Amino acid sequence: MRVLLSLALLALLGQPALGQTVGEVLPPWSAGTLDIHQINTGKGDSALLILPDGTSLLVDAGQVQPNPPRITPAKPDDSRRPGEWIARYIRRMLAHDSSPAVDYGYITHFHGDHMGSLDAGAKMSKSGQYKLTGFTEVAEHLPIRKMLDRGWPDYNYPRPLDDPMIANYRAFLKWQMANTGMKVERLQPGRNDQIVLLREAGKYPNFEVRNIVANGEVWTGVANGTRQHFPPLQGLSPDEYPSENMCSMAIRLSYGPFDYYTGGDMPGQQFDRWGPVWWDVETPVAQAVGPVEVCVLNHHGNRDSTNAFFVSTLRPQVFIVPVWSSNHPGEDVASRMYSTRLYPGPRDVFATNMAEANRVVIGGNIERFKSLQGHIVIRVAPGGESFRVIILDDSEENYRVKAVHGPYSSR
Repeated sequence: MRVLLSLALLALLGQPALGQTVGEVLPPWSAGTLDIHQINTGKGDSALLILPDGTSLLVDAGQVQPNPPRITPAKPDDSRRPGEWIARYIRRMLAHDSSPAVDYGYITHFHGDHMGSLDAGAKMSKSGQYKLTGFTEVAEHLPIRKMLDRGWPDYNYPRPLDDPMIANYRAFLKWQMANTGMKVERLQPGRNDQIVLLREAGKYPNFEVRNIVANGEVWTGVANGTRQHFPPLQGLSPDEYPSENMCSMAIRLSYGPFDYYTGGDMPGQQFDRWGPVWWDVETPVAQAVGPVEVCVLNHHGNRDSTNAFFVSTLRPQVFIVPVWSSNHPGEDVASRMYSTRLYPGPRDVFATNMAEANRVVIGGNIERFKSLQGHIVIRVAPGGESFRVIILDDSEENYRVKAVHGPYSSR
C-alpha cells in the first residue's frame, strides 16, 4: 500500500499544473487542466481561457485612454500598449504549443475597454488596412482563428454601428478573412456547439461552453431554446433602444461539477425608477445560468450591476472583479457580494487592480477582498472536481506566484 501511495504521489508531482509555490514562476498548463487567466493591463478587461485539451479562448482585449487619477496606471508599464502586453502574456501561457494562437476571440460588447478604443497613439497595422488597438493589436502578434461578436455580419442592431472604432474593427475582419483565413460568427444564444474543444474533445465529454445571451436574446435553460428579453424596436423611439451594455454577450463554462460565468457589462439595477423592467438584463440571465463556482462581475462591479437576484442565484464561491477605474466596484455591490442574507456560506473576492481612491472611499468590504492587485488565475483540476485561485505578479513579466488560495471543492 505504501508503494502504491508513493507512486501516486510521484505521479501527482509529475503534473506541473497541479503544484504552485509562492515566489516561484507559475507552472505551465497541462492537459486535462482548465486555466482561466484574468489578465491585468490596468487599461481594460481581458481573460485568456486554456481549455482542457489546449483550445484557447480570449474573452475581450480592452484598451482605454489614460485618464489619471480615475484610470489606474498601465501594467506592467506603458512601454507597450495593452494589446501587445496581452499577446505577450498569451504567448507565454501557450508555451506548450509549438504554434501558439488564439482559437476563439470573443468580444462581449463593442466598448473600448473590452475591444480596444482608438486614440492618437494607435499605429497602423503592417497591412496598412487598420489601426492597432485591443484585439486588432493582439492579432498583429498572434493568429486569431475565429472571432465571435454580437454584430456580425451587418452590425446594425439596435441601430447601425458605424463609429470609427467599429469601422476599424470591420476593416480588420475584412483583411484577416481575406489574408489569414480567419472565420467570423455572430454568437448565437442557446447553443453549446459554437465554442468547442478543437483538439481532443472526446477525452472530455463533461466539458461545455453554453451561450447564454446576446442582444437581449436569452437562453431558456431548455435544450437550445431562447426568448427575446427586449421589446420589439418598432414600438420604441430611438432614444429608448437597448444600450450597448444591455446587448452584452455572456457564456457559462462547465467542466464536470465546476461552472464559470462571464458576461460583459450588462446592467441589473435601475437607478431611474421610471425605467422599464427590461433594462434589467441580469435577472433573466441569472435564471438561465444558475449556481456557479466562479463569477466574473458584470460591468466591473459598477453600481448598475450585480443585483441581489443575480448574486443569490449564482451564489459563487469566488467573485472576480476586473477593475481599472476608481468607480469600480460600487460600495453597494461590494456589500451584496458579501451578504449572507442573499446566500449562506463563505465566498472570496479577488480584484485585478483596485484604485487607491476606491480603497479609501469604500474601505470596509474592500478590505475583506482576498487580493487587490495582480493577474488572477483560476486553475481547475482535471475533471473539474476542485480548483485554486492563484495571484500572479503584474509589475513585470515574471509571472511569479504572489498567493495561492484553495483548493476549493466544486459543488
